[in-house]
Amino acid sequence: MLAAQQFVPLPPAVRFVVSMGAILAVSREPLRGMPSSPLLSILLGLAVFVVWIGPDLIAPAWRASFLFNNAVIAPVRDNVPAALKTDTMFLVFRIATSAIAVPILEELFWRGWLMRWLIDGEDFRRVPLGKYVPAAFVLTAVLFAAEHGPFWDVGLLTGFIYNWWMVRTRNLWDCIVAHAVTNGALAFYVLAAGQWQYWP
Repeated sequence: MLAAQQFVPLPPAVRFVVSMGAILAVSREPLRGMPSSPLLSILLGLAVFVVWIGPDLIAPAWRASFLFNNAVIAPVRDNVPAALKTDTMFLVFRIATSAIAVPILEELFWRGWLMRWLIDGEDFRRVPLGKYVPAAFVLTAVLFAAEHGPFWDVGLLTGFIYNWWMVRTRNLWDCIVAHAVTNGALAFYVLAAGQWQYWP
């Protein structure tokens, strides 16, 4: 839906409702349960938020280098139209999508499915959540980084951290909570500091 957004813009409310509807329609079973370490998951999520914004605070010209701005990787841009930056409805659903729908959807995909499918492509359900196989662990983190474009460096580190948390807790909800806290903190930072480039 994020890719389609560039060609057929959809209101944030539509994206949120469609995303959550799809999640609930096909993923009730994997989403049963509760986090096993909620407080540590929250703290981890805040730590990942610091990892995410840290390079840009320490070295503001960091993302203008060739590593993040070349023929393959588009430069960091503020893609949010000025009119939407003060649109309450847009902001509410953009935050909800970022802090609720995206963490659930991405954790189901990356650590709930892909990391296990890379271990057993015939039936990933035979693989317990959090099973550690180095190749699957690393490849999942690398692909997670690739999804984040010019933020691939912090995306890679984040992928390793979330993968490690899955291996450590063997609980999908712990990763969802950590991811939700990271994205929620980023949303607050975007609004408070005007750093709109963190919202694709």
